[in-house]
Amino acid sequence: MILWEQHCLENAKYFTAVRGNKPSLRIKKTFDTLEQATEYAKANFGGDKRTMIYAVTDNGSHAHICNA
Repeated sequence: MILWEQHCLENAKYFTAVRGNKPSLRIKKTFDTLEQATEYAKANFGGDKRTMIYAVTDNGSHAHICNA
């Protein structure tokens, strides 16, 4: 994990789970914790590692943390 990702993870206000490469078909859900976001991806998409999880800080900065 690079420093920017670590910074966003440590200062995250919330996490997003994002899936889909076309904006018109994209699914985006917001969660309070990283665990909630990854569990959502596993439960709804079988853990295929195609759901991108982002940490978002108070000022809107964000970093990709993992795929779930």
